[in-house]
Amino acid sequence: MRLLIVEDERRLARSLARGLMAEGFAVDVVHDGAEGLHMAVENDYDLIVLDIMLPGMNGYRVCGALRAAGDETPVLMLTAKDGEYDEAEGLDTGADDYLTKPFSYVVLLARVRALLRRRTRGAKAVLRVGELTVDPAAQRVTVGEREVELTAKEFAVLEYLATRAGEVVAKTEILEHVWDFAYEGDVNIVEVYVSALRRKLGPRWIGTVRGAGYRLGDAAGGARRA
Repeated sequence: MRLLIVEDERRLARSLARGLMAEGFAVDVVHDGAEGLHMAVENDYDLIVLDIMLPGMNGYRVCGALRAAGDETPVLMLTAKDGEYDEAEGLDTGADDYLTKPFSYVVLLARVRALLRRRTRGAKAVLRVGELTVDPAAQRVTVGEREVELTAKEFAVLEYLATRAGEVVAKTEILEHVWDFAYEGDVNIVEVYVSALRRKLGPRWIGTVRGAGYRLGDAAGGARRA
């Protein structure tokens, strides 16, 4: 899953990004409201962590603009303020949750996961590709009766392929969704994770389309949603 952090306190933003990436999320970070709005409009995010007190354009306006445009991406608002009216204003502009600084990273992670579970129940069902089952809410993968243990990043790669089951997915698409827009490493990192998934799932699940990308599927056909 891909998250956007809009936070002008750079040390806090870096710390949050490191922690969330360690949990397997792809994370983009920007430091002002206008750029945050631009990134949110131009990219597909699963959740936005949005500070209220931002230079250029505050978080209320960013969130309000997104909701006015019909963007329903979950928004977790962060602020140094602690008044009930500030929270009410944040929620009135369309934010889904609100967290006051200083806060525990453990609490933030729990709020992020809760918002993603809520969105998953409403939008992302369990994915089934033949005997392969990918459950985004439970972070669980099974092949028939066998449960498959994956790292957070392996799960993120598989989940993205499962949402596109039967289609050819380019390496660059996987990088953009599972890593982040600023990733400058070797694109062959995708091959490393695909190879790991083949070892754990079995070689028949992920095919290579030479020069184009990868396709998730099996003899049973395309994906079904529970």
